[in-house]
Amino acid sequence: MSNEFTKTNYQLQSVNTLKVFRDKGWMLDAPGEKEPTLIRAIYEKKQLEVKDNSWGLYRFADWLPVSRKLKGSSAPVTFKSKGLAEKLGLNDLWITFSGYWPEKGAGITSCSFKETEAYSVCGRMTPEMDKILVVASAGNTSRSFAKVCSENKIPLLICVPEDNINALWFSEPLDDCVKLICSRAGSDYFDAIHLSNIVAGMDGFIPEGGAKNVARRDGMATTVLSAVTTIGKIPEYYFQAVGSGTGAIAAWEANLRLLEDGRFGTNKMKLMVSQNSPFTPLHDAWKAGSRSMLPLDENLARRQVEEIDAKVLSNRKPPYPIAGGLYDALSDSGGDVLLATNAQARAAARLFEETEGIDIHPAAAVATATLIQAAEDGNINKNSLVMLNITGGGEKRFKAEKELFFLKPDLVFDIDPNIEDVKKKVNMVFNMAFS
Repeated sequence: MSNEFTKTNYQLQSVNTLKVFRDKGWMLDAPGEKEPTLIRAIYEKKQLEVKDNSWGLYRFADWLPVSRKLKGSSAPVTFKSKGLAEKLGLNDLWITFSGYWPEKGAGITSCSFKETEAYSVCGRMTPEMDKILVVASAGNTSRSFAKVCSENKIPLLICVPEDNINALWFSEPLDDCVKLICSRAGSDYFDAIHLSNIVAGMDGFIPEGGAKNVARRDGMATTVLSAVTTIGKIPEYYFQAVGSGTGAIAAWEANLRLLEDGRFGTNKMKLMVSQNSPFTPLHDAWKAGSRSMLPLDENLARRQVEEIDAKVLSNRKPPYPIAGGLYDALSDSGGDVLLATNAQARAAARLFEETEGIDIHPAAAVATATLIQAAEDGNINKNSLVMLNITGGGEKRFKAEKELFFLKPDLVFDIDPNIEDVKKKVNMVFNMAFS
């Protein structure tokens, strides 16, 4: 592999109006448009040329909106299932695994597919930006960004609910360029987002952008690129658990690019996305036939989030109604939103480890549980080509093999914090770090 890395050639497009425009550095919205819409990257190369494994995630750089290649990345790995497939009576089940599983060539050491986002988003950043990146998450995303930014000396502020900071584990101490602030115990992902929005509006800080960032979605889309280039065909069904649904939107967009590529089939994967009961806002809106999210009491939502095992699936304001969002992805693909209880997900995790040989995250277990149910109910033909997106795994094994270091909060704020207090204290933390 050459050390030279040429910026990927692409333009941006409004999903709502189809207007195409140049990316002027960190665009998250279509200029001059009033209707809420996602924007997409339109790549110059219409046929994907996959590079060798030494490129890590950037083996899919033709379809990543990046200007630089960062060190330390790994790509998702896809393989044909034997044990789980036999147990479920499925003849063409493929697993795309994002996590730590050395025997399979899986080297994502944060053990989550959120690392694909981090290497893509940070690869989109240019040195001239000279701003502190702000990321909010329920845990996995922040762990992934913290790892990538620490290793590549990129200033980062992560915002995580205090109850979720046990997710911020690392195999080595982090560089001082990474800082953590929290919304206090009893808060949820939405409260962390609110906190991050305050900071992102300050001078010298820039929001990562969430679902609006084309680099985040196209980084996650590498799961589908891995699957399709390994299998040689676009799957008929795609199973994944969702909190915001951004990964499923990314899968749909990858599918559309692969149709344009022309070498992998002409079908759209049915997006079979899942939530962890009792926190089910996406399921409830979809089953009601509503493009809008249904009303949701904040206190009830927080109690529901406390109950679910898969805390990362707890976004109260997902990109569902927006043009190009999850509602459109489900509608266009003929998909559905399924549910799994904690008990079903735990049983699915045990079955996966017994049949395939590696532990998986609770969110991936939710997806597996709905696949098990669909197979048992006969809702999937036994010969259908199915992709199961295991969005996190190998954490139990990784932790057993490594010494762990935990990131502690620099600041903890109330659920409804004083805005000026947040700004003053955050500035103080970074001034001390970089003085």
